[in-house]
Amino acid sequence: MENSRLKTRILMEMEKMITDNNPKGKMTEKVMEFHKAIIKKYYNAVDVKIDYHRHRVTMDIIIDDSMYDPKTVNKKLLVLPTNMYFISLTAFLKSCIESDCKSLAFYARLLKDFTKKDLAKAIA
Repeated sequence: MENSRLKTRILMEMEKMITDNNPKGKMTEKVMEFHKAIIKKYYNAVDVKIDYHRHRVTMDIIIDDSMYDPKTVNKKLLVLPTNMYFISLTAFLKSCIESDCKSLAFYARLLKDFTKKDLAKAIA
């Protein structure tokens, strides 16, 4: 029961954060990094760039994780350069939200870093 409430709370907070920080509002560097982190997680991408005016996301999607080593510079990493168009950034980011356990842990940490608030303590 408690686990279900926590899962629901994290997903609701993510959607609220995405809605509250839409591109029509004030765009700070922190908000832009928040948007990029969601896209990087969902697409397993690197070098994400969001063009808010042209409604484009450019990124390199990692094709093969087995060659990735965080301890070294990865010059031969297989990536797929991608240029995506979105109509609404808010809808696009909400579509990138997943509800598996690994993603929920990532979102909780992202929310904690972004809001400086621990969601687990907020529920208790």
